[in-house]
Amino acid sequence: MPPRSAAATVMTIGRLSAESGCKVPTIRYYEQIGLMPEPDRSEGNQRQYSRRHLERLRFIRHSRDLGFTLDDIRELLTLAAHPEAPCEEADAIARRHLRLVRDRIDRLRKLEQELEHMAACCHGPTVRDCRVIEILSDHGKCLSDGHPPLD
Repeated sequence: MPPRSAAATVMTIGRLSAESGCKVPTIRYYEQIGLMPEPDRSEGNQRQYSRRHLERLRFIRHSRDLGFTLDDIRELLTLAAHPEAPCEEADAIARRHLRLVRDRIDRLRKLEQELEHMAACCHGPTVRDCRVIEILSDHGKCLSDGHPPLD
């Protein structure tokens, strides 16, 4: 098979969207905030994306799927642009994110226990006798003193 020419790798935003699984407005947003480089334009002013754009967008999408913030992704992209640099900063970003994920899991487990408690206690035939409504109306009847927000 002959090598693909540079022209063969040019794609529209629609094709980039289809191949990356990212919606067109999201791609435009990433360009607007500087996560994606501005694409070249055709003579008719149509955006023209390359394989490099697709790879970067896949990196961003995968990072977002793993829950990294846009700021974290920006830092990781900056680090990725310097392959000879030490990876300790990337490791630190991943470890920080892991701590946040574990904290969120802990809060979700507490929330699960609270909801199980509410549902198990509710056997009233009417809202007047509903334990769910009663517990939601009186925080003192919860299992724990506080419920940290899930963000």
